[in-house]
Amino acid sequence: MTPSDCVFLMEGLLEAVWLIDAASLRILAANRAAGELMGRAPQDMVGTPVVELAAAPEDAVFWKSVTSGLADGIHSETRMWRADGVAMQVERKVRLVRPDAADPVYVMQLHDLGPQRAMQDELGKRAEELRATLEATADGILVTNLYGVISSCNKHFEQQWEVPPALLSSRNDKAVYAHLARRVVNPVQYAQRLLEIAAEPLLETSDVLVLRSGRVLERVSVPQFNHGSLCGRVYSFRDITQRLEAESRLRLADKVLESSPDAIFITDPQYRILAINPGYERLTGRLQAQMMGTSARDLFYDALDTAFFPRVEQHLAKEGFWEGEAWHRNKGNASCAVHVSWVSLRDDRGVLLHTICFFKDISERLAARKRIEELAYSDVLTGLPNRLLLSQRVEFVLPIAERNGSHFAILILDLDRFKNINDSMGNTFGDRALIEVAERIKGCLRDVDTLCRLGGDEFAILLQKADANGAETAARRVLDALARPFQIDEMSFSIGCSMGVAMYPEDGTSLDELIKHADAAMHRVKENGRGNFRFYRPQMNVDLLSRMKMDHALRQAMEQRTFKLHYQPQISLDSGRVVGAEALIRWFDGELGHVSPAVFIPLAEESGLIVSIGNWVLAEAVRQAAAWQRSEKSLVVSINVSAMQFQQPDFVERIANEIEREGLDPRLLELEMTESILLKDADEALERLHSLAALGVGLSIDDFGTGYSSLAYLKKFPISKLKIDRSFVMGLPDDESDRAIVSATIGMARALKLMVVAEGVETLAQRDYLSTCQCDAFQGFLCSPGLPAVEFDQLLQTWPAYVS
Repeated sequence: MTPSDCVFLMEGLLEAVWLIDAASLRILAANRAAGELMGRAPQDMVGTPVVELAAAPEDAVFWKSVTSGLADGIHSETRMWRADGVAMQVERKVRLVRPDAADPVYVMQLHDLGPQRAMQDELGKRAEELRATLEATADGILVTNLYGVISSCNKHFEQQWEVPPALLSSRNDKAVYAHLARRVVNPVQYAQRLLEIAAEPLLETSDVLVLRSGRVLERVSVPQFNHGSLCGRVYSFRDITQRLEAESRLRLADKVLESSPDAIFITDPQYRILAINPGYERLTGRLQAQMMGTSARDLFYDALDTAFFPRVEQHLAKEGFWEGEAWHRNKGNASCAVHVSWVSLRDDRGVLLHTICFFKDISERLAARKRIEELAYSDVLTGLPNRLLLSQRVEFVLPIAERNGSHFAILILDLDRFKNINDSMGNTFGDRALIEVAERIKGCLRDVDTLCRLGGDEFAILLQKADANGAETAARRVLDALARPFQIDEMSFSIGCSMGVAMYPEDGTSLDELIKHADAAMHRVKENGRGNFRFYRPQMNVDLLSRMKMDHALRQAMEQRTFKLHYQPQISLDSGRVVGAEALIRWFDGELGHVSPAVFIPLAEESGLIVSIGNWVLAEAVRQAAAWQRSEKSLVVSINVSAMQFQQPDFVERIANEIEREGLDPRLLELEMTESILLKDADEALERLHSLAALGVGLSIDDFGTGYSSLAYLKKFPISKLKIDRSFVMGLPDDESDRAIVSATIGMARALKLMVVAEGVETLAQRDYLSTCQCDAFQGFLCSPGLPAVEFDQLLQTWPAYVS
């Protein structure tokens, strides 16, 4: 049989069929059914590589397996691209045939699984809806056939009867029924009733079952019909335990009143006492016979409020309750402090029927409160004054300083990296260290000064009658004292601190202002290396406000998606082709204008927004790369990954999801990371990088040589590319040091079989030198700055060496 005979026979088949050349894997012929399936004319597919029809990247591996030794045929499922760009799931059969006097060819048959899957999905949806309805009921449900075989039950049933999931999944109905019998208090009566129900298929029943767990279930049993025919029985179980308990509670209400330790009395609408409980008699010494008919208005008073009861009565009338503290007149005119809860009871029309008052002796609580108030002005751990006492002392000092024109200083002191001590030695050890720190600082101050602990490892110092020189002297004395080694038990350690100083009246005329400005100065010390002190300067506040303003604008930009991605081409030094593009984030704010990434990226990293921004960049870059891929302009698009983004637990999963959602060939995505990312938690980074490499994405080192480089990771990690930082390219070809660094980097990369891309190339001389060093590619203004995607497309169309 000749290939033409095969084509003739193919046209008679209802199933989509292709003839594929065994050597080139290109389509030789396709029947009409194949054209209808793919949405293409059969003749238009002739000569097309069969792999191009596949929507699944692994099809390239599949055809390699086919050509490596197909025996009787291969039967599998895959996805194929229709002409309209839709990927469809198909069943594929491939068989090798040898027509007479012709080279061997593959016959591939495809069957669209879409309708079948749609039907399966619809059936599954219906089943899920039925299951959801069953689960939505508050009752336990058990469904059986006429012979008692269990066909279904819901979660409420399993929970009520405490049925182990494994027991139901085993489909051993006998074991399930045995379990149910063991759960009831009276199994004999339970079994007898089931026999009676089974003997009457049309019987409708209602029973109460008491379980050993203490639950009480109301069981309702009704016959089940299907198209008018009896097919089984449905049992519903309603938990009535709470209802029975509520009824029991009502019966116990009187006993509760009698046994309550609180004093309780009940009045009529005119506040005449109708009943009291024994707790009232014990607390007040007054008997029920003495209290009947007396007015509750005379029982409570407040020595500072002569209109006490009218206020209580007004609140009861308006709100229906009153709660507070008062004094109660006991037997013999003795009084005790009590906490009162008073409620009014009304009928459905809102008419007052009764009031009920509960109260208890709080004399001990008042004594404890007094003690608490005494402690309110001091720190529990160190015994130092707290901020409340500091505030009172500053309020005392302020008018004196204003009247005399004198100065005083507020110092804010924060221990450096004190968290490390708590984390390594425990909070108890840390507390002892804080006590020692407080003692050392107090030893540096005068009697008129105040050391206060604000909380954690932060302290405040009030220096009275001190000018700038005095504040500086005190600050240096504290620094020297804390610089001496600490010794607790057998442990020797050091504690540093950072201090900010604010002066009255130059830096503020209130405690809040002075603390805020001293705190700003202290944080500037933290930013510049710690272990020192600094006086407040107004510019610090300006910088802080500027950062706050930009942080707010950055969050709004993230919410409103006003970021844009530009793409800078990467040019092959060998062929001159555009071989890739780096995605660069750009931000224009209506008030701030164009904001450089060098300004807002560090702020985003500090605030944690860098993760959200990085995720947006990833999604947008993958979307654009996939668009270029679909338009047959496939380019490797690289994105920068921050350390915080890389350390997210779902980072690899997010990369995989974005690639799959957009249908991007993973080889067209490259992740650029700095050396610091790889060297921090190297074992975890190695595992994550291998996971990324397994996805097929490219991995490159950005700004190579500017960090703490370690040649070991280049061999250890699955890196495929190095990017030479622009700082080493700027001086080429004249700067001897830059030439040495660049040539050494390229030579090392080539030895390790890594590609090299140079950044920031702006002159022909730089490009030519890189070419002589056998650098693979470059990017920079010599070719183009970063461009929006539309302009980048135009560049590709006009770029002379670009080959699509």
